[in-house]
Amino acid sequence: MKTGEAIVTLKKGGGRTIKAGGMWIFDNEIASIMGSFTNGDIVRVHDFDGYPMGKGFINQNSKIRIRLMTRDVCKEVDRDFLRERVTDAWEYRKKVVDTQSCRIIFGEADFLPGLVIDKFSDVLVVESLALGIDRFKEEIVNLLKEVLLQDGIVIKGVYERSDAKVRENEGMERVKGFLGEEFDTNIEIIENGVRFLVDVKEGQKTGFFLDQKYNRLAIQKLCRGAKVLDCFTHTGSFALNAAVAGAKEVTGVDASQTGINQAVKNAILNKVEDRTIFLCRDVFELLPELEEKGEKFDVVILDPPAFAKSRQAVKNAVKGYREINLRAMKLVEEGGFLATCTCSHFMSYELFTEVIHQAAKNAHKRLRQVEFRTQAPDHPILWAADESYYLKFYIFQVCEDK
Repeated sequence: MKTGEAIVTLKKGGGRTIKAGGMWIFDNEIASIMGSFTNGDIVRVHDFDGYPMGKGFINQNSKIRIRLMTRDVCKEVDRDFLRERVTDAWEYRKKVVDTQSCRIIFGEADFLPGLVIDKFSDVLVVESLALGIDRFKEEIVNLLKEVLLQDGIVIKGVYERSDAKVRENEGMERVKGFLGEEFDTNIEIIENGVRFLVDVKEGQKTGFFLDQKYNRLAIQKLCRGAKVLDCFTHTGSFALNAAVAGAKEVTGVDASQTGINQAVKNAILNKVEDRTIFLCRDVFELLPELEEKGEKFDVVILDPPAFAKSRQAVKNAVKGYREINLRAMKLVEEGGFLATCTCSHFMSYELFTEVIHQAAKNAHKRLRQVEFRTQAPDHPILWAADESYYLKFYIFQVCEDK
């Protein structure tokens, strides 16, 4: 055993997640810890019978007591190890997505648990959510810069957005700010031929939701010549994909005035301000009003925030998803289209599908499925790591219940 490297022994029957291919060991799965350590240190993990399970970093402040870094107990988690992880992540993105803007590191799914790094043009945005990976974040960023430079990509700046509330579960403070030299934090990106200004300092999460990239592209063909309603528009991402694709009229709705202001700027940037309207309204209040007025749309898009941020919230989330989907279906013209999604991993595919089925039944509509999609492949789904599979996205044709 490496000096100072503690050994964690699991209870008999413990470690079910990692044995199934996941990365987490929970606090109630540990039988004993031999040796000294500090929270955030790398420890070895053994099964109840002494069989080596791998290495990960430990944090006694967290219910996720250990996040596995490698299944090979002989590997050192050093600079070479991290370089290999970062290189693998980048090589994968080059094969599966447009890398002008993309998520390069997606936590557990890239075997760097607790770390997210998004690339917006020539800027990186870092989100660190676990104590152990927090120690490595600056080294990982420097390694990533080196790997990108080999492909001729020069990163002009790095901004940290480790201000999520979940850091408190790790006993960590919420932090944000520049990692290195300061730069203009409003970045212009191009996605699917649509231009966006991304505010990496004040925008939600890392500034822009890259996971819907190809879902936004999928709705473009439905929106040519259409009257479109985009609910929970944020900074206008679906709405502007619709407008640039040739929609005749687009209405985007969001409860955040900051988001709406940004959406208006983005519309001007794309020269579609004459065909777009952005409203700062509560979607739950607006949809019944539109129904009462007899409004109809060729395409309605629902991209709500995660109503279920915990297992305990699922019951109320079901009511919310059912309500907005029912209201949206009533606003769709006969033969028009509904795009609807959930970004909560606690809302399983089966549960979300059942909720939509109930909404259609209550709205007296029949749904013809056009396609089912998940998050873009730069947010890979690691089987057995359930938290990596969160986005479920449907497109339906809405028909009268004849």
